[in-house]
Amino acid sequence: MKSTEKFGTAPLGKLLAGQAIPAAVGILTMSIYAIVDTIFVGQFVGPEGIGAITVVLPITFLISSIGMAIGVGGSSVLSRALGNGKLKKAYKTFGNQVLMTLVLAIFFVILGAFFTKDIIHVFGGKGDVEGPAVSYFTILLVGIPFLAWAMMSINVIRAEGYPRVAMFAMVIPAIINLILDPIFIVVLDMGIEGAAWATTISYVGSAAFTLRHFLYGKSVLKISFDACKPSIPIIKEISALGAVTLARQGVISLLAIVLNNSLYFYGGEQGLSVYGIVNRVLMFANFPVLGITQGFVPIVGYNYGASLKKRVKKIVKISVGWASAISFLLFILLMVFAADISQMFTSDQTLIDDTTPVIRTVFLATPLLAVSLIISAYFQAIGKAGPALFLALTKQGIFLIPLVLLLPLYFGLNGIWMSFPIADIGAALVSFLYYKLNQTKYPNHVKSTSIPQNETLSNNYE
Repeated sequence: MKSTEKFGTAPLGKLLAGQAIPAAVGILTMSIYAIVDTIFVGQFVGPEGIGAITVVLPITFLISSIGMAIGVGGSSVLSRALGNGKLKKAYKTFGNQVLMTLVLAIFFVILGAFFTKDIIHVFGGKGDVEGPAVSYFTILLVGIPFLAWAMMSINVIRAEGYPRVAMFAMVIPAIINLILDPIFIVVLDMGIEGAAWATTISYVGSAAFTLRHFLYGKSVLKISFDACKPSIPIIKEISALGAVTLARQGVISLLAIVLNNSLYFYGGEQGLSVYGIVNRVLMFANFPVLGITQGFVPIVGYNYGASLKKRVKKIVKISVGWASAISFLLFILLMVFAADISQMFTSDQTLIDDTTPVIRTVFLATPLLAVSLIISAYFQAIGKAGPALFLALTKQGIFLIPLVLLLPLYFGLNGIWMSFPIADIGAALVSFLYYKLNQTKYPNHVKSTSIPQNETLSNNYE
């Protein structure tokens, strides 16, 4: 297939740019939407609204991360299958991704609907934040299966070699949300419920766009009953690799439980509101690294599957270098304009004064983020689930959660904010050392440095 053959032949810098820029644009657009969404809630609902979003988003993304996990795990299988010419496996993998996403997402949504208040309480939704958090979560549950489908599909589309289509799948819901937020929140005066409905409708829009790609677009991974029949070996492979993403999100959700409850204990509703703003800025600051990481994964998977060892090593170096350089520039901007960023979200001067120094503390080690994310993604892309899982859990599991529990005992609320840069430094150091000490062996199924040309994805599935 022309769209994937380029992974093994095109210049790596140009190839990474072609994959990473659309991914980064999509993530940036979603980050901007999340920021604007929080601005509308902060300005027209109040600090409690920001606190409610802070509580609910980790819950919804934990459920929807099922789709992301299946998408990322399946895409690793797809990329390597395309790299070594196993086309039937690629088709079957996609079919099983579709089945797994729909069944699991719907199951967990039903579970969430039955235990809404209990879940909100566990994630720190207490006091004045509880009511709006319950309202927000109840509406968002409707859109979670659509979000799970979209997140799975975006990873598959990128693995097929259509990064621009994946980008549009991320941009479209952001645009929908940006249009609907002022209408629902301001014009119709729906408050936090308006924000929830705008987000839910945007999830539906993204799912519809990706579904159209598979039904009527350029994709040859068409949805068919035969491909969707369960294949235990493929489900196991998808699950093993997808477990890395799911475990990462699971740990992030565990972090949210620890963090939100600690913030409420040491800083009350105000602490939750401060982190709500900081979390939105985190999404924005991370977009270059996440974009490069997502663009990097299918390139590594394909070249590893084709045994092109030098290309794999080179793309790792290029990716880390690019992501670190861009992150450093963003770091400078965040340090200089922290106060201006805080003022974007709220007119509450106390909240502005509390948030500004926190931004400068939390983002102190931002340039190091590239090392831990890209090296973890490298092991996932080449099918090494164990190392990928270990590295994916390093920042939140090994460093951040223990630090959030320990440092406030000595430094109060400031100890929570200090935990973030320390965890970034620790995760980057562990990832770098692990990569150097665990250079992987390459498969010997392809003896030459050329990409097999005897089969293309235009062949019939049968």
